[in-house]
Amino acid sequence: MALSPLDIHNKEFDARMRGYDKDQVNDFLAQIIKDYSAAIKKNEELEKSLSETEEKIKYFTDLKDALNQSIIVAQEAADKVKKNADQEADLITQQAEKNAQNLLTDATDKANHILGDATEKAKTINVQTEDLKRQTRVFRQRLQVMLESQLEVVKSPEWKELLASSQEAPEYLDPAQVESELDKTPDVPVNSGADDSSDGATRYTEIVFPTDDEVADAPAAEAAPADLDQPSDAPTDAE
Repeated sequence: MALSPLDIHNKEFDARMRGYDKDQVNDFLAQIIKDYSAAIKKNEELEKSLSETEEKIKYFTDLKDALNQSIIVAQEAADKVKKNADQEADLITQQAEKNAQNLLTDATDKANHILGDATEKAKTINVQTEDLKRQTRVFRQRLQVMLESQLEVVKSPEWKELLASSQEAPEYLDPAQVESELDKTPDVPVNSGADDSSDGATRYTEIVFPTDDEVADAPAAEAAPADLDQPSDAPTDAE
């Protein structure tokens, strides 16, 4: 057990012959008591300071651990946020690529559909054009046959007899002269269905138009005679 200043103060020594001076010993003990008390007091202050310092060290150690834990948590949170951001960016990129691919596919399909419709319309127009040309050729051939039939009628002996009914008129007149003479005569209604010959008998002229099959089977020489200047593949008035 450590000595206290009070123990030093109450310590008694036995007296012997030729011993130490009692006053000097007492003064020295008093000085020792004073110094020892100061040392004890300073030791207590140091222990108190050490305790406070240890408490501070413990506080700062705990704070350091908490900060380290916070830093670890923050780092983990940052890594998680970065990972989520990367995943979200990948999803956005994939969705954008998918949308772009869908838009490209839709645009391609629409373009192909429009191109297909245009092609079909062009084919339809081509077919209609060819059909119109065929109908025009048929109409031209029918018109040619009709005109040739009418020309044959005009050149028939009945017309010659009709125009030569007068004794003073020549047996055959030039068409240009007949036309000029007819222009001078007054208009007289003519019955196109029948004509009266010089002997009083009524004669009829029948005009027969060819069918589509007959026109299609007709020779090229008959379909396009040399005396007609209009080309067969370029219809004008018939359209």
